[in-house]
Amino acid sequence: MKQIHSFEELKEAVETEGKSYLLLYKSSGSEQNNCALKAVESAADKAEKAIVLTADVATVRDIHPEYGITSVPSLLEFENGGLKKVVKGCSEENFYQNLFEGGAFHASATGDKEKPQKNVVVYSTPTCTWCNTIKSYFRDNNIRFRDIDVSRDQKAAEEMVKRSGQQGVPQTLINGQVVVGFDKARIDALLGIR
Repeated sequence: MKQIHSFEELKEAVETEGKSYLLLYKSSGSEQNNCALKAVESAADKAEKAIVLTADVATVRDIHPEYGITSVPSLLEFENGGLKKVVKGCSEENFYQNLFEGGAFHASATGDKEKPQKNVVVYSTPTCTWCNTIKSYFRDNNIRFRDIDVSRDQKAAEEMVKRSGQQGVPQTLINGQVVVGFDKARIDALLGIR
């Protein structure tokens, strides 16, 4: 990961072909800032091909106003030099790793600004047809979600069972509420889908 010290330096760094990422954080900031910095650093180490940059807004004052960023931590995704999307707050390391490796799905940054985004996690396996159905449903409705393959992540599988008391997939976690299976009515109610 490379530390960026000015907007000019950032412009040069993100003008490359493909995707690059910038974490805006505040070194003397909250637990959220420390959480995001630690998770992004760890994920960037594992996703070697990703171009991941950081900028401390305590010392770099000219980047966040350029993109209208009013809160940190915020992860900015650039594609071919242009801002594509912004992920605010702190997420788990595997979320960032998926994002850097191209496995996470996000709605566009230019999408509906009226609707606050919920924290959505789908616990699934590759062979589960209902898991694919629920993920397609979220994509069709521009719902950002994190997909966790419990067949490859034993710790996440144990966490899922502990949370719901059930082993079957799909299980969806929407802002702390567990939905077992593809209960469309409950999912729509929790996400405000009409």
